[in-house]
Amino acid sequence: MSALAPSAARPVKGGWRRQVGNYVALTKPRIIELLLVTTVPVMFLAERGVPNLWLVAATVIGGYLSAGAANTFNMVYDRDIDALMHRTEKRPIVTGAISPRAAMVFGAVLTLVSTVWFLAFVNWPSAVLSLAAIAMYAVGYTMVLKRRTSQNIVWGGAAGCMPVLIGWSAVTGTVGWPAVILFLVIFFWTPPHYWPLSMAFKEDYSNAHVPMLPVERGPEEVGRQIVAYSWAMVLTSLALVPVAGMGWVYAVGAAAAGGLFLTEAHRLHRLARQGRNRVGELKPMRLFHYSITYLTIVFLAVAIDPILHLPIG
Repeated sequence: MSALAPSAARPVKGGWRRQVGNYVALTKPRIIELLLVTTVPVMFLAERGVPNLWLVAATVIGGYLSAGAANTFNMVYDRDIDALMHRTEKRPIVTGAISPRAAMVFGAVLTLVSTVWFLAFVNWPSAVLSLAAIAMYAVGYTMVLKRRTSQNIVWGGAAGCMPVLIGWSAVTGTVGWPAVILFLVIFFWTPPHYWPLSMAFKEDYSNAHVPMLPVERGPEEVGRQIVAYSWAMVLTSLALVPVAGMGWVYAVGAAAAGGLFLTEAHRLHRLARQGRNRVGELKPMRLFHYSITYLTIVFLAVAIDPILHLPIG
């Protein structure tokens, strides 16, 4: 099936409630977790305390609508390869519960509503960054990079860093250096977060002819790149201490969480070098699951540090 070929939606069992659930599924609602983890703490840092709670709520709502638009466009374009992978074969467009045309309209409406929402309740810089994030993910990653290069998730993952900039700009109306540092933390975090998942689902990506790095390269090379990006991520996270004047809470939290991340990354690489190339031996999902914990710890420290204010030195 062509990525742009039309298909009709099938009648949905369960009535309107099931159909509402299908449209919600297009937005990948678990994205709200990443929004909360990354956007809200940055707003605390930008405010150097507790920001206006309505502004926080408005920014998270706008961010969810924006991310939902990008994810919807992604599912429309990728429905051919989603049908070939066990992990994605139940998505609403693949099953025919929602037609590609209806999904495109839904994505366009979410794009419009999210932009107007940011303009009305947050500010125009956040609205511009929101539109940029949608374009980066839907066009840059999904349409241009994903099917063409094994480094797709590296550059395409930049769209997932945008909530940090949006959160900072929501409070300050600008993009400051602390926000740029945290943008880079997530940028370097994305490959060692996603490549272990790609290792576990390598056959899925191979069957769908998606050139994820674990499909194109062996486990040892994937492990080497995971280690390299992990070190870049941890060192960048520590650069926030002098750049943003962070105190002991953030410094200790980022160093401890980063140390454990590096331990897990090196473990994976070591096993790959020893020739233990099976998923059951490498256990790449250990790093995948911990990467989520790592991000939570670091950004929780970002939020708490300016409140407790325990300066270093």
